[in-house]
Amino acid sequence: MAQTPVSKKIRADNLYFIYYYSVKNHSQMRKVNPLNDTQEHTDGPPRKKKKNRGMNRQRPRDQRPDNSSKLCSFAARGEECTRGDSCFYGHDPQKFLETKEPDIGKECVNFLKSGKCPYGISCRYWKHHTTADLKSIINEEFFSHYKEDTSNNLAKDVQISLRKKKYMFPRSNAYLELLSNAQNVNTQTGVVRTHGCVTNEDLIKLRTQEKKRIDFSDKLYLAPLTTIGNLPFRRICKQYGADITCGEMAMCTNLLQGQQSEWALVKRHSSEDIFGVQLCGAFPDTMTKCAELLQKETDVDFIDINTGCPIDLVFNKGAGSALMERKGKLQQIVQGMKSVIDIPLTVKIRAGIHDKKYTWNAHKLVGNLRDWGTDMVTIHGRSREQRYTKSADWDYISEVAKLASPMPVFGNGDILSFEDAMQHRKQAGVAGVMIARGAIIKPWIFTEIKEQRHWDISSSERLDILRQFVNAGLEHWGSDTQGVEKTRRFLLEWLSFTCRYVPVGLLERLPQRINDRPPAYFGRNDLETLMASPNCEDWVKISEMLLGPVPTTFAFLPKHKANSYTETEG
Repeated sequence: MAQTPVSKKIRADNLYFIYYYSVKNHSQMRKVNPLNDTQEHTDGPPRKKKKNRGMNRQRPRDQRPDNSSKLCSFAARGEECTRGDSCFYGHDPQKFLETKEPDIGKECVNFLKSGKCPYGISCRYWKHHTTADLKSIINEEFFSHYKEDTSNNLAKDVQISLRKKKYMFPRSNAYLELLSNAQNVNTQTGVVRTHGCVTNEDLIKLRTQEKKRIDFSDKLYLAPLTTIGNLPFRRICKQYGADITCGEMAMCTNLLQGQQSEWALVKRHSSEDIFGVQLCGAFPDTMTKCAELLQKETDVDFIDINTGCPIDLVFNKGAGSALMERKGKLQQIVQGMKSVIDIPLTVKIRAGIHDKKYTWNAHKLVGNLRDWGTDMVTIHGRSREQRYTKSADWDYISEVAKLASPMPVFGNGDILSFEDAMQHRKQAGVAGVMIARGAIIKPWIFTEIKEQRHWDISSSERLDILRQFVNAGLEHWGSDTQGVEKTRRFLLEWLSFTCRYVPVGLLERLPQRINDRPPAYFGRNDLETLMASPNCEDWVKISEMLLGPVPTTFAFLPKHKANSYTETEG
């Protein structure tokens, strides 16, 4: 294998590092400041490197355009507006075209797919499907056979009833009443009636149909990924071999309020044959009601309880990983949700809360989860306080898996190659593996695992994957300016991880380790070198190859701060 050229030894105590990259030749050099300082530290003792943790809260936010500057959807398609005076959008197509951004391509993916583009002249590919008199073209052959491939859209009547608090939860209310009664103590005997496992006696009648089951064994599970685990990204991972997919973490209270943005997280693509929704909450009433709501109004194969989220905002409310130390509440949540759904219930946990291993409690919890009716548990081999600063403890995962038997357990942490997956799967004795960062860095990892090989993927093939994501994004978020820029933002968030991939042909030793910092290197061509750049400006250049030039006021800073590489010694 060819040794990767190093332009300068990287010092962990230096705020700057030199990164060479090339667009036209290898003579250009850019100095990158990962901490966004404005002045280089040159004198005095070296400063301690600041840990990059959490979110970039001061990052630029997307600004929605004013409604008056947007064109009415009817006018955009050359149709008469049916809203009348209540429509507050513009209705002058010619005036709109005078200020509209230029087209970014010749073929509209929505028109090619369905035979009709719903965005009309608002589309950034509008000339492909619009006549000279600004009427939308419809391909009747395609359009008559087109079937929507995205499900779990929130019905308007359901949204209204949720917002007015008129939606009925009969099964949840029955469980909560039973739970309330079970907490009453018989003052004469001192006996407390525990709620235990819910049966078909008392108030709750189980449905007559058989409970749905899923064979989780030997499946490759794409982890629920906040921000990056959107529907277009999941489509890419399904294409490259993922067996199980799960939507981004959704807050149960927001779903119960009918928030459109939260319901977007439970949408499902037709290619997702085993699909689940991950719920986050702290109380049995809201979690149970949300489970019943999803059971009735969506098409999902399983529901997952988030008991591993480390974010302070979630943890401080008693949700996420905080539930690992609230055993009573977790029991009520699990048994309540299990009593109102006919699909499998899974739980995602961490090794524990605190840094020290002797404080971890996952091994104490899995037996309870099994007895409470959980169908499968996924364990991340790190604690909340460790985040990504330590390697995942697969020995501990193995211990937990043995204690949980016969309930299947999936292991999660530090899988970036098929060797990692096979080694951990065999040694830990888990039913399967969940892949998170590894799938973001290289979504073809699922193909590598199934085919037991290293894929020396070329830069052009990687660009094709990004193009597939962009096309899926334009289908999902829209091909108008707002949809294009939303697709661009999620693409850039993804590129902030893909730059960590080192091509197989450049590695001195295989496989690449997920927590090793790769040195600066030249790729085998200009595009491969550009894709390896950790500079936001270079990610924007890649996005411009696929989505055209960015607006003049465009600014981007990734949502998540990168602190996943271990520090190198100077």
